[in-house]
Amino acid sequence: MLDERGLLERFCLEGFQSGLSWLTILRKRENFRAAFANFEPERVARYGERDVKRLLGDAGIVRHRGKIEAAIANARGTLELREQGTPLQELVWAHQPARHRAPRGPHDWQPTSPESVALSKALKRAGFRFVGPTTVYAAMQACGVVNDHLAGCFVRGQVERERVKAAR
Repeated sequence: MLDERGLLERFCLEGFQSGLSWLTILRKRENFRAAFANFEPERVARYGERDVKRLLGDAGIVRHRGKIEAAIANARGTLELREQGTPLQELVWAHQPARHRAPRGPHDWQPTSPESVALSKALKRAGFRFVGPTTVYAAMQACGVVNDHLAGCFVRGQVERERVKAAR
């Protein structure tokens, strides 16, 4: 299971990926980590306008003011959740579906779920940005909260066992 820092990174990278190819983000992942202090929430939450300007000049990352400011807001939201007594990882795993049928084919894949809509709202209440239901659902898939491997996929069982173990 990803820890708080890992989940913050995932949500931020999902936001940066919006409208772009994942390959672009993955190629720049180490640059993002360097630019955003390895996504340590306490450090990123202290970023101000001078940091935003610095990051807008960093060709190693996606230079989009809204997405940069969202990453800072997400770090602050992570701290807010912690202060409220519900760390980010607890909030995310609390939104795993009670039942999730294995998709039989690509036509069964969905861009959102009731749980991703609810988690998106909870994150936004804490101050997160660029966390719409589709972005949140993609993060839930990537973190193992949802297993959307096809029913006949050779790794589905292994992924499901790991998902259940992480949920404990």
